Amino acid sequence: MELISVQEMVKKPINEIPTQYIVDQEPIIDDIPFAPIPILDMNALLADQDTNIHQFHSACKDWGIFQLVNHGVDTKLVEKLKNEIQEFYKLPLEERLRYKVRVGDVEGYGQTIIVSQDQKVDWADRFYMITNPIHRRKNHLLPNLPSSLRETLEAYFTEIQKLSMALFGLIAKTLRIDLKEAEEVFENGMQSVRMTYYPPCPNPDKVHGLTPHSDGSAITILLQVNGVEGLQVKKDGAWMAVKFLKDAFVVNLGDIVEILSNGLYKSIEHRATVNSEKERISIAMFFNPKFEAEVGPSRSLLVQQTPLFKRVIMEQFFKDFFSQKLDGKSFIEYMKV
Repeated sequence: MELISVQEMVKKPINEIPTQYIVDQEPIIDDIPFAPIPILDMNALLADQDTNIHQFHSACKDWGIFQLVNHGVDTKLVEKLKNEIQEFYKLPLEERLRYKVRVGDVEGYGQTIIVSQDQKVDWADRFYMITNPIHRRKNHLLPNLPSSLRETLEAYFTEIQKLSMALFGLIAKTLRIDLKEAEEVFENGMQSVRMTYYPPCPNPDKVHGLTPHSDGSAITILLQVNGVEGLQVKKDGAWMAVKFLKDAFVVNLGDIVEILSNGLYKSIEHRATVNSEKERISIAMFFNPKFEAEVGPSRSLLVQQTPLFKRVIMEQFFKDFFSQKLDGKSFIEYMKV
């Protein structure tokens, strides 16, 4: 199904939302409570004190999401990136369409990837691409971006990759996984980025900005670009809104960490709402094992546990995840033994 940009569609007054965007489930309401998700200090975590490590373990086990402060990523770089992304979405449509998702692919600029005829389309334009390993980058995407955005993204990737490896080290420590095993899986792993633009919607309770799902990543590091809220998480069966702290990243665990931990740590189901008056912009970085690595419960844990999940090569995991429409935590169910 050929879809135009939602950003372009809303430039003219809309009397009626096209049916492919209207969701058939419970309406999304704005006045839900804010989630008291854990706030973790990266400096304190790296100090390796038992209390801080226990807080990290609890956040991963009980929530699957936390806000990370004092993360070490340069604030000036983050602010420059925010400005560059906003400038990208101000480009004329014909400029943005240079990066359009091609038939049979999932990378590039566009909307929801359609995998079934009854699938609803999110109220968002997004730009998704693999950034690592370098040889998997598409020549018409990242290398072809405006030079200022490309250079800023490259600097951001370098910084955020270091942060991700530090987080993987903490996950290995709290799960008591052999550090060498974790490094073999995640060192120079598959990484990707998604820049998302959620335009204003005249009836925000009728659409999804982002369909409820858990990520098919190991960890996701999310940055809110323009200060407009919209992320919601599902905890104990109820939806709660996330209030972003200034200069913090929101880090959520994906299905791969739930599988790696043999179910002890949980991926968090989440969704994005849209605003009736303002656009919302975000950038998410997804960190995964190497394409050739095996996704499955850690062998360090299976000495005393029965595996709850299947084992599959990351390349196949990636294909399987993108071949299915987002639907809550259905993919983690698919991966169960």
